[in-house]
Amino acid sequence: MTKSLSQQEFGAHARSYLTSKPHAQGKSLERMVTLAEPQPHWHALDVATGAGHTAYAFAPHVARLWATDITDEMLEIVRGEIAKRQLANVRVAFARAECLPFDDESLDLVTCRIAPHHFESIPRFLDETRRVLKPGGTLALVDNVVPPGSVGDYVNAFERLRDPSHLRAWTMPEWREALARHGFAIAHEEEIAKTMEFGPWAARHDATMQALLRAMLKETTPAVKDFLRPTEKDGALTFDLREGLFIVRRTAAA
Repeated sequence: MTKSLSQQEFGAHARSYLTSKPHAQGKSLERMVTLAEPQPHWHALDVATGAGHTAYAFAPHVARLWATDITDEMLEIVRGEIAKRQLANVRVAFARAECLPFDDESLDLVTCRIAPHHFESIPRFLDETRRVLKPGGTLALVDNVVPPGSVGDYVNAFERLRDPSHLRAWTMPEWREALARHGFAIAHEEEIAKTMEFGPWAARHDATMQALLRAMLKETTPAVKDFLRPTEKDGALTFDLREGLFIVRRTAAA
């Protein structure tokens, strides 16, 4: 079977996601747990778990949690970490975000963090999430977001050059409209800035590609610079991205 771009990219760099600061330590992870208010009797699902950081954060607060992904290398990492961290209530399964192997209305909580911009279809993911959640169930969602218009287009192109599996990060209004359209009521939303270290972010590429990415970051329009905020200090280059965080409830009717 031919691997998708996401499977190729995440499979090749799976180990790096375990120690990636934005994934392992980002502010949005702590905020998700606090705002979702997971309960001890809940059954939960973490979609596109990657190296499993969201699953590890929620597991101590729920009765059972499934961590799913489409990348075998990621799932192997999660299995190892589950054993290492002694998380007996976590199970691992292969599953596409657009086709979840769970019964209708069987889950209390679905989480998904920094992944939808890789999905083949975010609308199908939202439909599947709504299907598996109980009425009133919670979706805790975080993903990269961009401004509307040409700045957002540039940021998406910049991200996709570095990672071809990056399809498109949405704007906050796009998420708001899609969530309502697919049967969710927003309980909380916020936008969170995160600082990226260029070196680790671009490390998967050779010097030529890194130079191109650096040029895209530094030699661009004032509007793009105002969003990305490239900063060089003591030889280290950083830039900013933004995440949208949504805590939403499944409505009784779509």
